[in-house]
This record gives sequence, structure tokens and C-alpha cells, in this order.
Amino acid sequence: MSSIHYCIIPKNPQAHLFQVTLTVSEPDPKGQRLSLPAWIPGSYLIRDFAKHVVQLSAESQGHPLPVQKLDKSTWQCAPSLGPLTIRYQVYAWDSSVRTAYLDTFHAFFNGTSVFLRVEGQGERACVVTILPPEGEVYRHWRVATALSRAGAEPYGFGDYQAGDYEELIDHPVEMGEFSLATFEACGVPHDIAVTGRHRADMDRLCRDLKILCEYHIRFFGEPAPMDRYVFLVTAVGEGYGGLEHRASSALLCNRSDLPWAGETEVGEGYRNFLGLCSHEYFHTWNVKRIKPAAFMPYDLQGENYTRLLWIFEGITSYYDELGLVRSGLISQESYLELLGQTITRVLRGSGRLKQSLSESSFEAWTKFYQQDENAPNAIVSYYTKGALAALALDLTLRHETQGKCSLDEVMGALWESYGKTSVGVPENGLEQLVAEISGLDLSPFFEATLRGTEDLSLKALLASVGVNYGLRASESSEDKGGNPGKGETPRTMLGVRLVANGKEAQISHVFDGGAAQWAGLSAGDSLIAVDGIRVTASNLDKLIETYPVGATVLIHAFRRDELREFEVTLKMAPEDTCVLTLEQDADPAIVAAREAWLGGVS
Repeated sequence: MSSIHYCIIPKNPQAHLFQVTLTVSEPDPKGQRLSLPAWIPGSYLIRDFAKHVVQLSAESQGHPLPVQKLDKSTWQCAPSLGPLTIRYQVYAWDSSVRTAYLDTFHAFFNGTSVFLRVEGQGERACVVTILPPEGEVYRHWRVATALSRAGAEPYGFGDYQAGDYEELIDHPVEMGEFSLATFEACGVPHDIAVTGRHRADMDRLCRDLKILCEYHIRFFGEPAPMDRYVFLVTAVGEGYGGLEHRASSALLCNRSDLPWAGETEVGEGYRNFLGLCSHEYFHTWNVKRIKPAAFMPYDLQGENYTRLLWIFEGITSYYDELGLVRSGLISQESYLELLGQTITRVLRGSGRLKQSLSESSFEAWTKFYQQDENAPNAIVSYYTKGALAALALDLTLRHETQGKCSLDEVMGALWESYGKTSVGVPENGLEQLVAEISGLDLSPFFEATLRGTEDLSLKALLASVGVNYGLRASESSEDKGGNPGKGETPRTMLGVRLVANGKEAQISHVFDGGAAQWAGLSAGDSLIAVDGIRVTASNLDKLIETYPVGATVLIHAFRRDELREFEVTLKMAPEDTCVLTLEQDADPAIVAAREAWLGGVS
């Protein structure tokens, strides 16, 4: 059976246009149908990548062939007597990890953005010829990808291959003058390609990521499920994000988060970067191979609904930071700070009391990925609350079985039962597996945790492993929690969030029950003055804090182009900021339980 052949070239970097040529040796004799995915696995939003396709044409044996567009992402070619050639351009000017980007400095693409699917031939092998842009200025460009080489030199342009279309679109490609470093983890070659201006200590990145990757591989058990792995990192002034793939991950980070030569500590920025790497790497097992049944196979033309995203993102979020402390990259105190920040993020949104984890997972397509100004009051994140559900499940299993069973064993069983066998996890699969492994009836736990909206009972569970749980009021809008704070007198607050990085004090969110909401202030309002004193984004907190609780202030604000007045009675900041500390006088048995939890697999 012949292969499908693609050729892609950054044809016009100045105009951000890739040129793609698709050759189908054995097209459908009734007329070949082609389509482009509407979304990319791992990012649950219909993005309609076909909107960026430009000037699509077809020919066969040197003669033009009519093409009709059937819907927003599907094309129908007229019948042809021989091989079919499709030519088209793709506009690429999205610097996120989800789509495609091209300029005169580098190129990046996901297959879902550039490679048309040949309907009816998705199981055929694919060959991709990757060509460099024309011009002497591009002579030092290289290629970084986890695609298997089929004649191309390492990091070179030329031919690559994939077993089928689904594999083809699961290997992003970076082109340009990137920094490159390599290491092995449990015998598996790993590459780190860093694009963008940076001063990263590549040797330290290799040392630390080797430790982290080996921890995750051993967590699920050797051998690793991939032959090689590639971290594709884009360093920018300000940005954060990642997307998992079967043998690689696309990462976006602040260049200041990367470690510099001479640094020995793991600062907050580098800790965030390591956590991002840990998260996407854990996905190599959890969601790339252990998948919900609803994703097998993917329907890339429309939404794929499941109530299990809390497993694939929440449990992954739990283990991404737990992996940092278990591998020795950060201290237990540093881990508890991160965990306290996660708890804080959940507690600060009243949406947690209105939407369950199951609902959050199911509604990701329209709610989590399309958040509006009311999101904190209406929804809960299956990432953050999902991580807390994983924590609660882990500590419950450890406590109820006297340490004989934990979430670690459950994840291992998921890998053996579903990941290795390529069988989709049914909607009740994890709950059944927990019962089988632990011998416990945790139906009430799952009902409350997954399908209920009450706060999780974390205080007692954390006490069972010698961790003190406390709450305090936030001390500023920048206070993320996780530490004791300065111990200052509880402050007054308005109950709003401002537009990020704005100079004027424009409201982005108004929180349920806060002083601003009671007074009638709304998202989009631009605050001008408090009691006649000019307000900016930088001085709002300090100005409000000068008033006592219960004071009434007069706020002037523009709503659209109309100046309005609001009498606001200020409230005390709620105790929604979590602090976790190690219990220094814990019993030896509790200390042992804590070490088993934070130590994990070796």
C-alpha cells in the first residue's frame, strides 16, 4: 500500500505562509475528499484551523482538477484517473503551542494546522519532506522534531515518516537557529531545543530534566513507551503554556524562568518551568496512551465529550509538582508552597461551589476554554480542583489502607489495563479500578468529590501525613498564597481583578459577594477615582487598604463612554489564602506516612 506524501516549505516567511504539497498515489476513484482538523488533541476548543488555508488547488497528470468546499474544513476533489496532487498555503502567525507560526527568524507547526487528511486513507503511512526557506539568511536553520527520519540527517531537512495520519499530526516541528542539548533518561535519547533569545544553562537543563524524566519513566515502569523524546521550548519575554504529544512537547516560557549559568538554587521561575516540563512529560502516559474511551479514536471535526478530563489534567497536575519533590529537585517545603498555591486558586473562585469536576470536564469545550468575565463565579478548573481531588484520593487510599495502597498503584494499573493495551478508559473506569485495587468502597468519596460541589476535606487528610493546613487573608492582589505572609492586619478589599498589565484600573472580573458587586461595579468598568483621588492599576490596592472595614467610599468610573458614580461599602479580605507547613512534632508513624507520600518511587 503506497504512502501519502507531503512536502512543506516556509515559502514566504515575510508573509507568514507555508507552502504544502500533498500527493495521493491512489485517490478515491469517485473523487477524493480531504479535511483539516478543527481542534488539536490536548486543547479542547474548536479552532477551525482550515480558516488559515489559502489558495487550495488540485491537479492530476498535469491537468487542473475542480475542487469544491463542502463545509468549513472539508474539500471534495473531482474524480481523477491517476495520482492526485493538492497544493495550498497555510497562514501561520500564532505564537502559541497549539497552531503554527512562521517569520524570518523561526518556524513552528503542529500537523493539525498544516496537513490535510486524506479521507478513507488515514491508516496509510505518511512521508513528509521538510524543506528550508530559500535564501542565504536561512543557511543555518535546522529541524527539531520527534518524527522518525526517513533519509534526513539528524536535525536536518529532508524526508521524515509516520505510521499513519494520527501519528503524523502528533509530532510538532521546529525550524530555525535554536540551541540544542541532549541527554539520556533510562536509555532513551532526549533533545532540548530552545528557540528565542536566552541565556539558559543548557547543561543544567539536561541534568535536571534527566532526573525528572527518569523519575516519571520509573513511576510507570521501564521501558519507556517512546524511542526518543524532544522538548521544543520557545523562550519569550512573557508567556507560559505547553502541549503534550506522544514523543515530544511544545513549551512556551519566560526566558527569565530558564536557569542561568552559575545559579544553583531552584528559584520560583525555574520551578515553574520544571513543573511545566513535568506536566507535559507525565502526559506521555496519561492522555497520550491512557485515554478516555471517548477519544478512541479522536473525532477531529467536532467536540469529543468526556467527564474524565479531571483524570487526565487534574491527576497530571497533581503529579507534575509531586514529581519535583520526589525526584529531589525541590524541597518538601517548596512543594507545600506550590500545593498551597493550588488550594488558594481553587478557594478564590466561587464557581467551585456551582460546577462539579465532572461537569467541568464535560463542559470544557464551551466553558473552561471560553472563559468570560464571570468565569471565577461560575466554573471550576479541572486542572486545579482535579489536582486537589487527586491529592484527596491519594491520601484517602494511604490512610484507609495503612499505606498499602495509594494513587501510585492506581496509575500503574491504569497503565497496564488501558495504556499498554490501547483500550479506552470508560467513564466509570477509574472508580472501578480503585475499588478493585484497594478493596474499599469509595462511592461516597467519588460522589462528593467528582459530582458534588462542596469543598474537599483536605485539612484532616493532610494532617494524616503531618502537614498543617491553615488559611489567612490575602495581603495584596499579587499574593498567590503558599506561605505565611507578613502577618499584617487583614486588609479591606474591593473584590475585583484588574486587566493584566494595564496602566489604567480597568476591571476584568468582579467576584461574587464582594464590595464591588454589591455596589454595581462591573467587568469592563474603568476606575477613575476613589473619594476624589486618582486611581491607577498600581495604586488601587494601597488606596483601598487605607480605609477601615465598613467604610463607604465614592468611586468614579467610566462604563463604556459614560461617567458613573458608585457608593462602595468596603469589606474585609476573606480567608481564602492557604498556608501548608510541616508538623515538626508529628508522631513517627505519621512522619513515615509523609515520607512515603513525598518520597514515592525511587
